[in-house]
Amino acid sequence: MFTLHSLKDSRSRLSPVLLLGLPALGLLFIAAPAFAHHPFGGQAPANALQGFLSGLGHPVIGLDHLAFVVTAGLLAAAMGRDLGIPLGFVLASILGTVLHLMALDLPAPESIIAFSVLLFGGLLAMKRYPQFGIIIMLAELAGIFHGYAYGEAVVGAEMAPLVAYLTGFAAVQMAIATIAYTIANSLKAKSPNPGLMFRFAGFTLAGIGTAFFSSALMG
Repeated sequence: MFTLHSLKDSRSRLSPVLLLGLPALGLLFIAAPAFAHHPFGGQAPANALQGFLSGLGHPVIGLDHLAFVVTAGLLAAAMGRDLGIPLGFVLASILGTVLHLMALDLPAPESIIAFSVLLFGGLLAMKRYPQFGIIIMLAELAGIFHGYAYGEAVVGAEMAPLVAYLTGFAAVQMAIATIAYTIANSLKAKSPNPGLMFRFAGFTLAGIGTAFFSSALMG
């Protein structure tokens, strides 16, 4: 017999599934061009519109970047904080792009980017989180490496498409993180065990990060 109690049980089981749907939907919709990383086929954008569209596309078609941004939003919600974690990441990613354009070399960027997904998935899966300041510093460090990778798409671009590119990828990352944060907070308020929900999502995202990291090491 269907009762109110069974309805609550169903909701509690669905919460982690719905939360995991955030990264899963992205993986399904963009699986084909997952590692293209360049919306314009590797060519630098020629004008501001191309720069903006390239900025919008780059963090989305790169699954490692997308997974990290979603994880940052979920971790902010799990910790009961505002959007400081993804904001720190996004601002640092702009710096990372500038470093790339200045021809400064960072060690093993693809491996570190992949490891950042694994690390933040693991943090999300923890019962007790490190201090917020430590999380922010780690997010900013990750942002530098993610932004460094973004910089490859605009090497040689003029100032107008470059500024539009930075605006585009900053906007889309904050939008994705905000959506993840908002949905997670909504589910958190309805779930009888939000900690378990976030840990379940964290283990899954850590597994995705492990796959990225293994691929980067073998590549």
